[in-house]
Amino acid sequence: MSTSGSQGVVLVVEDDPTAREFYRSVLRQAGLSVVSVEDGLAALHVIEARPPQVVVLDLALPRVSGRDVYREFKARPETRGIPIVVVTGHDVSDLDEADFAGVLHKPLDPNDLISAVRGCLPRAGRPFEPT
Repeated sequence: MSTSGSQGVVLVVEDDPTAREFYRSVLRQAGLSVVSVEDGLAALHVIEARPPQVVVLDLALPRVSGRDVYREFKARPETRGIPIVVVTGHDVSDLDEADFAGVLHKPLDPNDLISAVRGCLPRAGRPFEPT
C-alpha cells in the first residue's frame, strides 16, 4: 500500500501492478493523495481503517471481486456515499452505470481519470457531502 499528499484520499483498487502504479502516479501528479491496493480484500481493510473520498475500482480483482467491493461499499452506511469510478477492460453492459460516479474503459486517457476523480471531490470552501 502506498500513500501521498495531505488532502482527502483516493483509493485505487487495481490488481495489475503496472496499471495500479500508472493510476497512482497520474493522480499524485494531479496533486491528489492516493492509497493503492492490489485486490478487493485489501480495499475492504482500507475502508475500515480510513474511508477514502473517492474509489477508483477495477471490477476484475482477485480474492474479492470489484463488484463485491462495490456492493460492500453500498451496504455500509459509513461508505455508502463514497463515489466510485470504475476502470475496466471488461463489458459492463450488465451494470447500471448510473450507480457509479464514472465508468472508464481501459486503456484510458490519464486526463479522463483525473477529470473523473476531481469531479467526485468537494469544491474548495464547501464540505464533502456524500450522496
